[in-house]
Amino acid sequence: MDFRRLLKDKKIVLLDGAMGTQLDKKGLMGRGTANLDAPQAVLEVHRAYARAGCDVLIANTLTMNRIYIETHKVGVCVPEVNRAGAELARQAADDGRCVLGNLSSTGQLLEPYGTYRESEFCETFREQAQVLAQAGVDGFIVETMFDLREAFCALRACKEVSPLPVIVSIGFQTDQNGGRTMMGDTAEQCARQLTEAGAAVIGANCGDLDPMQMSRVVALLRTATDRPIAAQPNAGKPQLVDDRTVFDMGPAAFADGIVECVRAGAQLVGGCCGTGPEHIRAVAERIRNL
Repeated sequence: MDFRRLLKDKKIVLLDGAMGTQLDKKGLMGRGTANLDAPQAVLEVHRAYARAGCDVLIANTLTMNRIYIETHKVGVCVPEVNRAGAELARQAADDGRCVLGNLSSTGQLLEPYGTYRESEFCETFREQAQVLAQAGVDGFIVETMFDLREAFCALRACKEVSPLPVIVSIGFQTDQNGGRTMMGDTAEQCARQLTEAGAAVIGANCGDLDPMQMSRVVALLRTATDRPIAAQPNAGKPQLVDDRTVFDMGPAAFADGIVECVRAGAQLVGGCCGTGPEHIRAVAERIRNL
């Protein structure tokens, strides 16, 4: 399906919700390896989101880049795990929904804060994006990025290997002081610079914001770019309970926050950590009336 056409035809595009949260519930903590070790479980999660009413399925390939896989000793083959992730999402999409290849952080820091050069980040993202493009995704989503420089590396890599549209979504730590990432980048900086770099959609996801706070970041992004805006908040703010990170916002409250994100200027909406098909279903019901 043509993702650019979807953006033109629909006033509000509904993305899916968290994959990791749902795999955790199935006892599969190894998110990336599940594409190969438990493909049926991944397929079931995708299909549950499809039944909930989303327009887009996001492949289970988050962080499946070579640097992350090797430094975290995940023990999978980069082409194999990414190809499997794209194929599982496509199978669940049934040609009626778009499939996005998912890229995210390497889990490392660029110089001078870390030991990696931008060229190394670009190389690892280029490899992943090439596999996803060859596997037939309809576009890319670069998400949960806390460093604007790393986001640029991923965006550049995607554009070098394919003409497919790229969503770039940033994780913000606060909605105050212009909305800021962990590295101090403001929402305005992110929006303006990513627009100049050629992102098709600019968004916010994850981070340390609840849906209402994210709506304020969306408003900041909206003033700084003419590109569509995406919002994928967590199911509330993260809480540490018995050494586990918990998100306890229910579907109705989550949908209320998504409505505020739409009113603030978001065209694409979905869920991140803690969300499930029930959250996406609640959003689907609410946005029908918008």
